[in-house]
Parts: sequence; C-alpha cells; structure tokens
Amino acid sequence: MYERFQEHLAGQLAEIEAAGLYKHERLITTPQGAHVGVREREVLNLCANNYLGLAQHPEVNAAAAAGLHDWGYGMASVRFICGTQTLHKELESSLSAFLGTEDTILYPSCFDANGGLFETLLGEEDAVISDELNHASIIDGIRLSKAKRFRYRNSDMADLEAQLQAADTAGARFKLITTDGVFSMDGYIARLDEICDLAQRYDALVHFDDCHATGFVGAGGRGTHELRGCMDRIDIITGTLGKALGGASGGYTAARQEIVDLLRQRSRPYLFSNTVAPPVVAGAIKAVELVGAEPGLRQRLTHNTARFRAGLEAQGFELLPGEHPIVPVMLHDAALAARFAEAMLAQGVYVVAFSFPVVPKGKARIRTQMSAALSDADVDFALEAFGRARAAAEQS
Repeated sequence: MYERFQEHLAGQLAEIEAAGLYKHERLITTPQGAHVGVREREVLNLCANNYLGLAQHPEVNAAAAAGLHDWGYGMASVRFICGTQTLHKELESSLSAFLGTEDTILYPSCFDANGGLFETLLGEEDAVISDELNHASIIDGIRLSKAKRFRYRNSDMADLEAQLQAADTAGARFKLITTDGVFSMDGYIARLDEICDLAQRYDALVHFDDCHATGFVGAGGRGTHELRGCMDRIDIITGTLGKALGGASGGYTAARQEIVDLLRQRSRPYLFSNTVAPPVVAGAIKAVELVGAEPGLRQRLTHNTARFRAGLEAQGFELLPGEHPIVPVMLHDAALAARFAEAMLAQGVYVVAFSFPVVPKGKARIRTQMSAALSDADVDFALEAFGRARAAAEQS
C-alpha cells in the first residue's frame, strides 16, 4: 500500500536535494550559547535567536531548576482542567506589565498563539489585512479563519490603505490589520506607528507578532510598539519565550482584556494543548526580570550589531539595510549559499543558508544573528571567517 506513495515522496526529496534546497540538521553536542559543539569541535554560533544571551544565563538556569524542584516537570493537562498554577499567572502578569497590555495568555508556542487568534476573533463578516511578508504562523492562522482576506505589499502604507478601503467596500464588519513587528528573514522593522494611524482612520484593530523584538527592541526592550511610540494604540501582541526571553519554548498573546478572555474560552490551541511546563515558566519569569534589570545586555547587542554590519560592508558583502541584530548576507543563489555555510563551518563559524521556500527564489542568503553573548573578539573572528569562506565557496 505504501510503495507507490514512497516512490512519490522519494522523488520529491530527490528534487529538493538536486536543487540545493535540502535542509540538513546539524547536531549540536553542547548547550546553546555563543560557542557550541558541532562535528566534534567548538564553533562560533551566529544563527541562534539568543539575542540577549539568556539561553544559558546562570540566573535563568537557576530559576528553571528551582521551578522544576518546586513546581514539577509538567502539568499533564490543559489550563482549564488542572493545568494552571500560580506560577503561570505570575508570568502572564509579568508579561502584561512589561508589554503594557491589559492581560496575557500563554500558549505552547507563538505558532499556536497565531494559530488560535484569527478564527477565535473574526467571522465571515469580518476582514483581516495582512502584510505579504508575514510569518508562516500568521498565514496559517488566517487560513483557519472564515474572515475575508486582504494582503498588502511589505510595509507599503499606500497599499495598506487601499486594502482597508477594499475591505470597507466588501462590507466588512470588523477589520484587523496584522503584521510582523520585525520580519525575520530580512530584519526589517514594521512601520507600526503609521499602521496605527491608518487603523484609527479606518476603524481597524491592530495585531503584530513581535517574536524578533521583545526583550531588546525599544528603549526598554519592550518591542516594536515601544520603538515606534505607539504602545497605547495597539490591540494585540503575539510573541515567544523561545528567543530573547530565555530561548526555551512557549508563546503568548498579550492584548485587551476582553480579547484575552475570549481566547481563554474558544482558542483551540490553548484549550487542547498542555500547559507550558513549570521549569520553562520559571525561567521565563527570571528572563523578563533580567531584561529590566540589565540594560547593558541591550547595549552590548547594539554594539555587536553595528560592529558586525560595518565589518561586512567594508569587505563588500551585500547586506539588507537595517539596524536589527538579524543581518542577512545576500548571496541569491541557493547552491552557493549552501556551499558558503559549509565553508563557514570549516572556518569555525556556524551559520545556516536560507533558500526557497523559506525565502523567495533568487533571494538565498546567510542569515546571521548577533547576540549580547558575543565578545569583540568573536565578532572580529566571524568577519575574518566570512572573507575566507567567500573565496572557498566561489572556487568550489
């Protein structure tokens, strides 16, 4: 029964491999950090979302260990049955205070938070207007909704306005604009203040996914809405505990009170998924605390990003413009990007090639990410490796 389908799958996999698009997973033999073990050697890590270096911060580890000891390994249940501890409510309160929202609801991941958002809030009488470069989790979440769908060109406010007008023409009852706060493949930061201006003009709600900003973007690290000066004008934030806030797992939706209340009643990923594990929750509480207590982490991240960008530009590499710690090095050709990543590993630097379908065809790149855990010597080592790897990749 399986033989014919097996041949079909094998053919697809062979096509992916032949196109240079096969995604090989490298085994890491150490804890996450600025340096990791790969292929029995220590290498510099430039591709983790460990923006603030908290993934192995001793205080976060200690808090997680205490959470395991005091609260147990897992809840073995969903929240509304017997899966809510005071620890979970403490983290939700901490996130609400930090992000400036009325309430917060935890999810197993931000993918789940986005997956359970749109179908809960919007019906077929409503409309969702989405940036064309939004994360896959937003796209999939919208697909689950019966709302009318409109898409605008990336950060194009004129096109967003046109789509809002189209939604009105279609008779939409409620309109929800949705965008990434930071677009993860490019490092572009959304024009959230201008989005809020249009939302006010056209009586729309605003949602943004801030996974690649929470903890380090903005003066206090609160995210894109703080950077753009519109903290009191947004309605819904989705985010993750799996990047700057400790790097483990878990996500959340922080929003207006009634929105969170309805999500607790009807959001399917929340209702049918186990609660975030107590050790993860305890570690995340400490991570949020450290974001406020140690502004030097954000300063170090900014310093590393500027140093790295300047060094790559001096060598003539093509970078996407920006100031975010995501620094995409554009190579365009997928096979070249794959060879480049291997050449970098040979030079002692762990990076990953990104190609279609993760990015558009012809836009292959090495997406690097800076971390506060990196020293000046680490950054300089990486810059030297890029120069040597370019020559090796182009010759092979």
